[in-house]
Amino acid sequence: MRYIFMVMVAITMFGGEVFGQAELAPWGNITGVRKQGQLLPFETALQYVKSDGVQILTTAHERQRPNFKRNGDQQIVNTNLDSLYFEKTLTGTGGKAKIDIKLTAHSDTTLVGSYFVVKLPKTFDSQTQLKLDGNKTPVDIATLTTAPVKGLVGVMSQGFDYRSAGLEVKIRTEQSDSILLRKDENTGEVLVYFTIRAGELKKGEIIQRSYELEAHGPVDKAPVTLTIDATQQGHKFDGLGGNFRLQNPTTDPQVIDYSLSNLRVAWGRVEMPWRLWQPQKDTNPLDIAQQNQLPKAVTEALLMAQRLYKTGMPVIVSAWTAPDWAIQGEYHPEPVNNVWGNPLNNDLSTDIYRSLARYLLHLKDAYGVEVKYFSFNESDLGINVRMTAQEHANFIKGFGSYMASKGLKTQLLLGDNSDANSFDFIKPAMADPACKPYIGAISFHSWRGWETETLQKWAKAADQLQVPLLVTEGSIDAAAWQYPAVFQETSYALHEIDLYTKLLNVCQPASILQWQLTADYSPLAGGGIFGDNSTLRPTQRFFNLKQLASSPAGLSALSTSADRPGVTFAALGDKELNKYALHVVNNSAERQTTIKGIPAGVTKFRVYITNAEHSNKELEVKKVENGQVRFKLPARSYLTLISE
Repeated sequence: MRYIFMVMVAITMFGGEVFGQAELAPWGNITGVRKQGQLLPFETALQYVKSDGVQILTTAHERQRPNFKRNGDQQIVNTNLDSLYFEKTLTGTGGKAKIDIKLTAHSDTTLVGSYFVVKLPKTFDSQTQLKLDGNKTPVDIATLTTAPVKGLVGVMSQGFDYRSAGLEVKIRTEQSDSILLRKDENTGEVLVYFTIRAGELKKGEIIQRSYELEAHGPVDKAPVTLTIDATQQGHKFDGLGGNFRLQNPTTDPQVIDYSLSNLRVAWGRVEMPWRLWQPQKDTNPLDIAQQNQLPKAVTEALLMAQRLYKTGMPVIVSAWTAPDWAIQGEYHPEPVNNVWGNPLNNDLSTDIYRSLARYLLHLKDAYGVEVKYFSFNESDLGINVRMTAQEHANFIKGFGSYMASKGLKTQLLLGDNSDANSFDFIKPAMADPACKPYIGAISFHSWRGWETETLQKWAKAADQLQVPLLVTEGSIDAAAWQYPAVFQETSYALHEIDLYTKLLNVCQPASILQWQLTADYSPLAGGGIFGDNSTLRPTQRFFNLKQLASSPAGLSALSTSADRPGVTFAALGDKELNKYALHVVNNSAERQTTIKGIPAGVTKFRVYITNAEHSNKELEVKKVENGQVRFKLPARSYLTLISE
């Protein structure tokens, strides 16, 4: 059983003002409507409740493998829930916001129902009211149940009106549907279920539904005050880094060349293709190297490390895959029963250490590269070597000691975790004094775990061990390679740089290494990347990176605060040099902005802006008066101020 689902939303004008722009996630959920840059938040999703009422599949981030593309003013998502397939199109032309759903069943099935679900905010106030069309009496929200969908009785209606102090949402259908109401059992949010089909679906059956959407709400344009505390300098930010894992021989070189020519890249991370370096346990890859018989991919990885090292940047070498002889079980590049990767064969630890060290020694002796740090990529998850937390600690001790015995100065990354949520993975090594001499830095990847409390754990861990903190893979959506058109969306670009600004402020990393500065997750478009054969060009994401990379080298993090939500602020500075770089991301409406606490001696700032209209454009110089600088912060923009 399958169905195909299409959504089309058209955005227009109401009374001469912009109604707003619906914001569509690449997995198919509408996350709200933008009004003058501010998001009016609510969420829609498609849901399939199987016949037992227990198995429930819902469109969500990293739950499916969707495809996203833009065609002019249309955004189109293709995805599936199990055997149910969807196509969703968001169209930004005239008329009220409209959602058209086309469901096609690809096999016979019995189900509780397929639903278009609207999730409304949990916050209720005295003005909150939910009313179904045709009912004069509002819904008593307090009495809504958290009981499962199966067993709920629907009400025939053409839609609903939701009103609160901060949000109005109206959704209407062309014909009456069975609408279910309940509260989410975990969050307490109100869920409105429009029934697309309940009971049975026959293979080939097509069902179409249409909905009209309106959303209104007040726009917060209140002035914001950003404050710097320059009395204590935190950790140094060396600058933007980059990942250079080579995967696309045709399109990688142009992106690497462009990035290294147009960005100040302070750190580099490359792959050790271990699986190709020594496929057989009893061979010596150094002998093969002397005969110039190494696989091409290995030689290119070695040359990539050398190229970065020659620029003066420290180089991290990470291994993704291991040779068959070094792992337990059969090698699987994809998860098996939802488990990624293979553990190392601990009975062969000495052979493993020797193989890895020979690669690092070959880099040093033949290419002149003294590798700064080594890691296994995301071994907490198993991409593609999997370790327990204790195995990770044991490896740091064992391999660290082995490298030292061979005269290598290379140290280990503690972590290199798949995201910030898996913090506990580094605890055994932190608690083991025998690991400490071999830990050069702590690192995580920024794909998930963005809560301030979570990020603070990593900053405190680095302070405890007195080593740098590195974000060794920086970006926001690990699944985005499946829908690469999203890389050109303003929402993605702004979300990414907003996270980096938060990381600078909360974590104070030595570097954030962009994933990647190659054709994979590329900040460039065209040139054949992801099938786009237009002219190679930088995107908004690239100009965000260029602005961040423009921070003068060696500035230290400064404590900051903001008195309004929606604006993220980070400050870097050096009181001895009297140099400062300020990064401000506004993911909301335009507002007047004041930055306070600017140290004496700073008289003016050069200002740069990147948004949908401007690409690292230099604006009018802003003068400092009484330790303050004032300016109008445009909606949905990234500003960088660099002192003169």
